[in-house]
Amino acid sequence: MENYLVAMAVFAGLYGLMALGLNVIWGMTGMINLGLVGFMAVGAYTSALLTVRHAHWPMWAGVIAATIVSGIAGAVVARITARLKGDYLAIVTLGFSEVVRLVASNEIRFTNGTDGISAIPGPFRGEVAPATFNLIYLGIVAAALLVVYLLCQRLRHSPYGRVLRAIRDDDQVTSVAGKPVLRFKTEAFAIGAAITGFAGALYGHYNAYIAPEGFVPLITIYIVLSLTAGGTGTNAGAVVGAALVVAFMEGTRFVVAEIPGLAAVQVAAVREFMIAALLILVLRYRPQGLFPERHARHATPDTTP
Repeated sequence: MENYLVAMAVFAGLYGLMALGLNVIWGMTGMINLGLVGFMAVGAYTSALLTVRHAHWPMWAGVIAATIVSGIAGAVVARITARLKGDYLAIVTLGFSEVVRLVASNEIRFTNGTDGISAIPGPFRGEVAPATFNLIYLGIVAAALLVVYLLCQRLRHSPYGRVLRAIRDDDQVTSVAGKPVLRFKTEAFAIGAAITGFAGALYGHYNAYIAPEGFVPLITIYIVLSLTAGGTGTNAGAVVGAALVVAFMEGTRFVVAEIPGLAAVQVAAVREFMIAALLILVLRYRPQGLFPERHARHATPDTTP
């Protein structure tokens, strides 16, 4: 049971990282991105290819390379979709994630196709007991989450972050004010994609195995729900929302086990229903999320003579 809880805490941390990446793209800049799992896959495969199949790099170098490659991929997608907004941007980014998954499924030479890549190295894997490895990796993920959270907080409260929020609220007014909107959008998309790819690389090294079927669009939906439930635009909401979604997903497993007479298909359906119902309740009573974004208010200057 202890190992299970530690593993769930690791996944909550990884979801928190991806929610922070989405918050930069969507919460701060207002660009809808339904291709998160695609950037996660880019990061996971980049690090796996560099540390296992070809160059045999150390894990830290593979993770850094995965972060950079994912950021570049995000910048390219942002440039291609620069003039798209709303539903159109969502559809294109969703298509990007499916393209990545299909390429990984059909490219045998590099990704090993649907068989995936195994034996991805992890810190001290094989040298310590599995329970100890889980605790070590939890510490790594927690440290990574803390660092990324602090960087995102610094970004949010900086003049750069204020420009991103101005673009979110009205990009035309921001452009008239002299800000290069396209450049800021591209950079924000690249930053969010890099964070997501970083999380994907950590996922690969924790799981020791990656395959195309592990990068399905449902993961993106879970991250979007995490940010929505936690509070769009706030970094604390992204982290807490991710932990909440993982708790709902795994908590329903034990609740459904107490219901007699359910077939395997019915168990999955009831779990999905319960997760949806719990999230609806959260959004019903906290429509702006558990940690809604607070806007700074400045006192009106006194103009009386």
